[in-house]
Amino acid sequence: MKVNYKMWTILKFDKNNINFLKKELKDKLGNNVKFYLPKIKIKKFIKNKIFFKEISLLGDYLFFFHEDLAKKNVIESLKYCKGLKYFLSEFLSSQNEINQFIQKCKTNENDKGYLMPTFFEFNKNCNYQFLSGPFSNFVLENLNEKKLSISGMIGNFKIIASKKKNIFRAV
Repeated sequence: MKVNYKMWTILKFDKNNINFLKKELKDKLGNNVKFYLPKIKIKKFIKNKIFFKEISLLGDYLFFFHEDLAKKNVIESLKYCKGLKYFLSEFLSSQNEINQFIQKCKTNENDKGYLMPTFFEFNKNCNYQFLSGPFSNFVLENLNEKKLSISGMIGNFKIIASKKKNIFRAV
């Protein structure tokens, strides 16, 4: 039985020219193109003030959808679009993984399109750095995970933090 996947590719883009790239891809392929860029919103405390920052989960990589991407001549015709650095190769054989990742991202988005902390998985053998909240940039060691919280040590202090209100990354 043949499985019909949506045809996604991953491209690396120039952050200063993302809007030019999107416009040029739409001009060349029509309006039936889709872009997906998973992002998180973090809260930083700087000098007793709260700042919000939007961060792309994939840096300067973007998911790009069009039905004709399986045709080699389509990719060749798009190689020199302004703002495009390159397409990742072997995307045709990775459609299942790409679709699963996009589905996981969309399942864990809030109503504003930002990934929620539930997207991230924890590994007991890793240390984690807070990306948001009052402990921003501190590293949490000796991790213990519970359903709604994680606990560990920051220096000599034991910390318990909500998994719903904080964003972490493995270090």
